[in-house]
Parts: sequence; structure tokens; C-alpha cells
Amino acid sequence: MSTRPTLEEDAMTIRAAVMTELGQIEIQDHPEPVPAPHEAAVRVRAVGVCGSDTAYFTVGRIGDWVVDGPIVLGHEVSGEVVGVGEEVTSVAVGDRVAIEPGTPCRNCRECMAGRYHLCPDLAFLATPPYDGALVEVMTIDARNLHVIPDSMGYEEAALLEPLSVGIWGCRRAGLEPGDDVLVTGAGPVGLLAGAVARAFGAGSVTVTDPSAFRLGLAERMGLGTDTDPDARFDVLLECSGAKGVLAEGLRRLRPAGRAAMIGMPKDELVGLPLSQLTVNELSLSLVHRYNHTWPLAISLVASGRVDVAPLVTHHFPLAETADALLLGKRVTDSVKAVIHPDR
Repeated sequence: MSTRPTLEEDAMTIRAAVMTELGQIEIQDHPEPVPAPHEAAVRVRAVGVCGSDTAYFTVGRIGDWVVDGPIVLGHEVSGEVVGVGEEVTSVAVGDRVAIEPGTPCRNCRECMAGRYHLCPDLAFLATPPYDGALVEVMTIDARNLHVIPDSMGYEEAALLEPLSVGIWGCRRAGLEPGDDVLVTGAGPVGLLAGAVARAFGAGSVTVTDPSAFRLGLAERMGLGTDTDPDARFDVLLECSGAKGVLAEGLRRLRPAGRAAMIGMPKDELVGLPLSQLTVNELSLSLVHRYNHTWPLAISLVASGRVDVAPLVTHHFPLAETADALLLGKRVTDSVKAVIHPDR
């Protein structure tokens, strides 16, 4: 992955939305990046705002990842290939692509075992110290690019990243056709995890959330909403990270139920009903990003089995990046903001 170069007077320039300090975004001119032999240059068309972007912008850290200098945010990204390095054969100029934001070393124990998302040297867009995608043109390892069909819009392609989180969560939970699924948290990942569960053949998908607006969106996406507190489920997809929600969700599982913790916990210490976990042989899996999910994500959206478009509620040009990052704090009836660096 290329690092940010030094600006020279005769260089072609691009705009970048740089977080210069906590709560501050500055639109800067940078040299247009040139792809290395194994890289491609992509003109960025759409970048979805993730809760992690907002956390870095407002708090400056997520767990052990701490912002300690200027950084470019954004990792839900799609665009058009505008240049390729001499070793690249997988994509060509003009290809429309979704970008998988994590670049592994490809040589360590985890990578060689196929668990590249657990690579200790994973370079992930917009995770300190790596810059993200809120730029007009970026370079990245061409193996991170996935060509999308002409029928798929750039906004949909950017949302393949949170959709991949939902896919991986369903896989980690061992979801099987016919399962009754409870999704706690109707944010973008929760809604998409529910949509994936339905596409995977779940018998029912029920979503809980304190927001009436988001529950209404869940219903418009064909998902159920929780009305019976005594209902029991086979699978729990916990996507809120809110205090106490995981424990309560586990209590609603049937014997031999499975759960995946997808949302980042708000507390380090999560109280679990261990006696019930043991007596009912409940299984709990943790989720860290995703692994080999992008081809399936593209197929689910292209085939119409999952519709990600309803999640996009607001659009912003690059100059209004700060407003986009704070949208959820200002507008309760919002789900996903998309920033367009080419505007």
C-alpha cells in the first residue's frame, strides 16, 4: 500500500479529506499517486461512512488503535481503475471495482492457513497508521480489487464492505437453512446481517432496536421486528455492542443455539449467563472483519437477493466530509451516509 507522498510543484494533484486533529477535517492537495508494479490506481467514486470513522474523528481511538497524527478516513469504497502497475493482470483501466480494504502480508502463518483477515501485519484502510479512501485517487494492491457488474452502482459497491461483515457473521454463527434468527441492533451491519440470514435460507429473521425509524426500515427490507419477548431463536447475531444486549440475546436462544458477536462491545467486561451457556450448550463466536466474502457479496447484490440501496439515506461531496462523519449524531432518522470524492 502506498504511503502519502510529498507534494511537489510540478506534480499532478488530487484532493484528500485529511483529519488533521480531533474533530477537524481539512481538504488538502496531494500529489496524484502512481501505482507500484503490483498496484492499481482507482478514482474513488463512493465511500460509505462507518461508525469506526466517526469514532476516530470524535474520540481518536478504537481499542488499541489510536490516531496519533494526520489520517485519511474511509474504508467502504468503490471506484474506477485509472492506472495499473506493470505486474497487474487481474484488472484493467476502466474496470469498475469494489475495494477490499485489508491488505495482508500473504506470507505469515495466518495468511498461509487462509485466515488472511487475522494477519498480524494487515494494513487496513483508515486504521492507524494507514490512510483511508477519502481521496480523489488512491493506489492499492490490485488483488484487493473486485470487478463489479455494470448493473451495480458505486454506492451499492461501497456497501459490499459492511455486507461482508454480515456474511462473515452468519458464517461464524453456523447459520443453517430453517434457523430462526434474532438480530440485535438495526444499524447498517445489523440490517445487512439480517438480509444475509434471509438470503442464506433462515426460517425467520427478527430485528430489535430502540429506533422506530430503523425498525421501519427493517420491515421495508422484509425483516421481522420483535414483538414477542417470549420468542426463542436458533441463532443470535449481536450487532449493537450495547451493554447487556449480548447476555439478553443469549437468554433467548434455544438449546444448542449459536451466536456471533458482530458489534464492537462498548464495555471491555461483558457479563454472560455462563450457566445457561453451559446447560444449553450454546456456542458463541467472535467476529473480526471477514474472509473470502467479496465474490459472494457481489453475487448477492447483483442477483437481487440482498438489496443494500435502502440503507443509503444521505449523500455528501468531499468538502462536506466532517458533516457526513457527524450525521448520525445530528440526524436520528439516518442510516448510511455516502461521500463522493469526485464531487
